[in-house]
Amino acid sequence: MPSFLDELLNDKMTEECGVFGLYAPGADVARLTYYGLYALQHRGQESAGIAVADGQKMVGYKGLGLVAEVFADRSKLEQMKGHLAVGHVRYAPRGYNLPLNAQPLLVRYRNGSLAIAHNGNLVNGQLLREQLETEGSIFQTTTDSEIIAHLVARSGEKDLTTALKKSLPQLQGAYAFILMTPEQLIGIRDPHGIRPLSLGETDSGYVLASETCAFDTIGAKYLRDLKPGEMVTIDQKGVRFETFAPPAKHAMCIFEYIYLARPDSNLLGKNVHMVRKRLGRRLAQEHPVAADMVTGVPDSSLSVASGVAEQLGLPYEMGFVKNRYIGRTFIQPSPELRTLGVQLKLNPVRQIVEGKRVVMVDDSIVRGTTSIHIVDMLRKAGAKEVHVLISSPPVIAPCCYGLDISSSAELIAARMSVPEIAKSIGADSLGFLSREGLLACVDLPEEGFCQACFDGCYPLKPFPKTDKDGRYEHYGLHL
Repeated sequence: MPSFLDELLNDKMTEECGVFGLYAPGADVARLTYYGLYALQHRGQESAGIAVADGQKMVGYKGLGLVAEVFADRSKLEQMKGHLAVGHVRYAPRGYNLPLNAQPLLVRYRNGSLAIAHNGNLVNGQLLREQLETEGSIFQTTTDSEIIAHLVARSGEKDLTTALKKSLPQLQGAYAFILMTPEQLIGIRDPHGIRPLSLGETDSGYVLASETCAFDTIGAKYLRDLKPGEMVTIDQKGVRFETFAPPAKHAMCIFEYIYLARPDSNLLGKNVHMVRKRLGRRLAQEHPVAADMVTGVPDSSLSVASGVAEQLGLPYEMGFVKNRYIGRTFIQPSPELRTLGVQLKLNPVRQIVEGKRVVMVDDSIVRGTTSIHIVDMLRKAGAKEVHVLISSPPVIAPCCYGLDISSSAELIAARMSVPEIAKSIGADSLGFLSREGLLACVDLPEEGFCQACFDGCYPLKPFPKTDKDGRYEHYGLHL
């Protein structure tokens, strides 16, 4: 189960993982994949892994921890030689951070070897798993990701792309897969495009990644996003695109723009930093505040805070300093820890906030635990007033597509009105961005996004059943 510090410091809509794949003959693909995973570290911090293939055999290494921790022994990278690679960083669902679930998954079946990296969650994962186990399949992990390996093995097709086109229609939910054989790299995006996956080009080949910031890190050129329901195959013959599913409602998770993606990434042709800055301007227009300064909660809110400050004509100050060297589970609860609270990770700068009316900008309020402590820290540092602005609408519904919110009971906005939340977190005022404002700032069609966390309208039907506690029955059987 998660520790007190896990709950306290990670009160966000947390992404499940990042995937990276590389086909680059003549390049040090293991080292380049290591750098690519570094760029995607924000998408998953519980485990990391890399697998490499040379046309005949496949080797891999993975473990729990950050990329730098898992590959602290650089000889692990030096031992992985080849011209194809696939990498993965993972954020485990609470209570499921198990070594056996680290990816890429390496499997052998009658047609050869396969490495699998997956971002997302299958809403019918438990049902498929039970069906496969009834028919004799033996699972080695508790993840949804292993299901695709069993479906491919049981498809009866020798050609992998043919086997995938036969297997993928059985999956329901969010998925961006990168699969690797000794000779091929294959990228797959679900028919709704809930999770992002982009294609880039290097001097000697091609690269796939959850975000374009990974391309910048290794010096690759962005080519395009994979379309929903599209599969790309990369090998010595070049790049080939195929559609494996009929067109469906495009529903990329809108939280990619709000919080999940890195500011220097581009999604659907839009730079994330610029979108967030527009969110800040619109937020200030909707909730004008009489104050002395604006500050953002590091890191995802800094772009928004700069937009708020510009719109309000107020100075944008570094009101918090973030300790970037604290792990997620480095210590167990204690009375001292409960007293210190969020100050282990964030520290207000007293000389900046003392005596000031402060506008504190954050990207979301999920459970509310962190907001309480941050507002309290500002007051203890001498802030005269604390006004909280949030660059997303209230989160009122859970996610079943890969974000770590499994029950509406966890969500403060599902239980309280905005004035009640403001009182609960100790703020002088509280303003959420409207859905209309959010969509205007993204400047893409409303029907192109999953916004289920704001309204409970899920793009995939039927919606999975919940247990007696209101949690999804399949929860924990995904990435």
